[in-house]
Amino acid sequence: MNFYPVSDLTDNSQKIWGDLSENKDVILTKDGKPSALVVNIPDGCFDEVTRAVRQARAMIALNNMRKKAAKAGYMTDEEIESAINQARNER
Repeated sequence: MNFYPVSDLTDNSQKIWGDLSENKDVILTKDGKPSALVVNIPDGCFDEVTRAVRQARAMIALNNMRKKAAKAGYMTDEEIESAINQARNER
C-alpha cells in the first residue's frame, strides 16, 4: 500500500495508476493525513467490491456507536423496557 498526497493525482497520476494496478490499493493523503482509499476493482467485481466497502462503513459506524454508548454508560434492562414501552405508547 502506497501513500500519495492528493496533489499527485494531477502531477504524478501515471505512477499512482501503476501502483494501483500492482498493489491493488493506494492511500491519498491531505495535509499528511490519510484521506481516501483508492481500490483496484477487478473485472466483473464492481458490485462485490462496493458491497464490501458499504459493509465496512456500516461496521465502523456500529463500532463508533458502541464506543459512544460505553462512554455514556449502558442502559439497564428496566431503562430499555421503559424506552420500548414509551415508543409503543407514542404510536
